[in-house]
Amino acid sequence: MNNLNFTFTVDKATKTAVITREFDAARALVWDAFTKAELLDQWVAPKPWSAKTKYMDFKVGGRRFYAMVSPEGQERWSVQEYLSISPKTNFKMYNSFADENGNAERPGSEWDYSFSEENGITKVTITIYNESLERLEKMIEMGFEQGFKMSIDNLDNLLSTHSH
Repeated sequence: MNNLNFTFTVDKATKTAVITREFDAARALVWDAFTKAELLDQWVAPKPWSAKTKYMDFKVGGRRFYAMVSPEGQERWSVQEYLSISPKTNFKMYNSFADENGNAERPGSEWDYSFSEENGITKVTITIYNESLERLEKMIEMGFEQGFKMSIDNLDNLLSTHSH
């Protein structure tokens, strides 16, 4: 494994989880991996699950409607609504589970992504604000940290094939 930084911290008082991860890739490429459906679908699901995006409109007010698909074909749908976008540096979205028709189930969580680059290393900081402590605790209980680590490893592999 590499020596790039990965941290996952939880603050129950503010109902937040903060993830920081460094990538050995240019910021523009890492940004694309988080904002283009054809790249997102290649890494965002922890194996053996896969991801499929039904539609994605990456603009303020736009939405991504996608599913995590189990090896048996079971689909877990989610909707992301983009709240703000500062190209290549930051975007915010509201994330919630949904039914197969795209109807969001509340409460959800707000995700704030920041991207910075230094000496060819891109740092991504993701702050997840949950509407309820119960949702944060359920997220952790469901193995979110481990699953997210697996997804980030997928992203590392994808970036290494695109950047060298």
